[in-house]
Amino acid sequence: MTPADALRAAARRYMARSTPRDAAIHLFETARGGHLFVADRSQLFDADPVLYSLLDNARDADEITARLRDAGLDQPPAIDDEALVNPPLHALSLAVAQKCNLGCSYCYAQQGDFGGAAKNMSEAVAFQAVDLLVDRAEPEARLNVAYLGGEPLVNRAVLQATTRRAAQRAAARGVGITFSITTNGTLLQPADGDFFEEFGFAVTISLDGPKVAHDALRPFKGGGGSYDRIMANVRPLLAQQRRMQVAARVTVTPENLMLRQTLDQFLAEGFHSVGFSPMLSAPGGQGEMQPEHLEIMLAGMIDCGREYERRALAGERYHFANMANAMKEIAKGTHRPYPCGAGAGYLGVSAQGELSACHRFVGDEAGTMGSLDNGLDRERQAVWLSERHVHRQEPCQSCWARYLCGGGCHHEVIQRGRPACDYIRGWLHFCLEVYLHLSSAQGGRALIAGSTVTG
Repeated sequence: MTPADALRAAARRYMARSTPRDAAIHLFETARGGHLFVADRSQLFDADPVLYSLLDNARDADEITARLRDAGLDQPPAIDDEALVNPPLHALSLAVAQKCNLGCSYCYAQQGDFGGAAKNMSEAVAFQAVDLLVDRAEPEARLNVAYLGGEPLVNRAVLQATTRRAAQRAAARGVGITFSITTNGTLLQPADGDFFEEFGFAVTISLDGPKVAHDALRPFKGGGGSYDRIMANVRPLLAQQRRMQVAARVTVTPENLMLRQTLDQFLAEGFHSVGFSPMLSAPGGQGEMQPEHLEIMLAGMIDCGREYERRALAGERYHFANMANAMKEIAKGTHRPYPCGAGAGYLGVSAQGELSACHRFVGDEAGTMGSLDNGLDRERQAVWLSERHVHRQEPCQSCWARYLCGGGCHHEVIQRGRPACDYIRGWLHFCLEVYLHLSSAQGGRALIAGSTVTG
């Protein structure tokens, strides 16, 4: 069996082992023994053999509930059926340029213009947006302004003026504010690095792998690959980053499944972190991941994750963003009724000032949330938050991972459903194992692992 075949076999095992058996718990074993993951509050425990056996052999959900009660794990549910009500706004993404110079076939923004005429956001609209965010902020709030597109650097002047205004108004109100940008990197200039460093930007560069793979997926609209120009533009920022952090985000399609090669190459270039995201929903379906591709992707993620684990045990930094984030979420016991803040504390703003659930819903009626001129549509928001709650999603209600996952990206689910559940659960199962290994090796300092519950 080749190493690639062994990784795919491992991916299939993780998918099989993570199949939901009961909505309340997930049982699994490692060399350390039996383990119990309780969905409520995302709690992870070592389970003694008696309790593990009782739960493993339980006949139904009622018996599992009784066993959890006997073990002292019968707290009131942390998440009920109630939707969020009038959540405070803490983040905006501004589509400062609904236009782009690349011709990525899978682009959710339909190559940058969201299916309409190409346009830039005016300074007046951008200022109106950040004023809405800052002026209504609660005391000691932590705010974020994200610039997206299209390609946001097409409208550099408005981006810079808006950042300065937001920073000044936030300082005057005594609230914290951070800035981020997602860019294709083709228009970066040395002065941009100075600006991003001054304001401590989180800079995300969209890169889809080594040169050949990237150029096939992200060509210029006029033809020709974009990789060489991007890397020439980005390397000065990689050398300069101190307050700013420059990350690479890789959209994974059936054509660029060489994850480990990509991760190692980009980390060697000096990116602060590298993360992968499967293409699950694209206009016309082009480039979408199918079950066989998600299996290969999970094999690649496991390969990257094992290297992360090895480096962590050796005390080395290896910032595989997906793994680093998973370790933090498991340690915190993250549990949530939504996958993200879209339509709640986070909204997207179109170039003309329409509000949407997030940047992916710009120009999409499914996620409309009002406008800057007329205000946030609280009635529409209330319906959204009720309908999108994980308790109202299927098959989420029967899944042990629902509060870690939150039900999946709203945009992808609305457009295509949930084709990646086996992949997501397999990945989370793998991450739970790695978390237990690392926490044990580091002296049991984990926040929620290491406790033993008994029957």
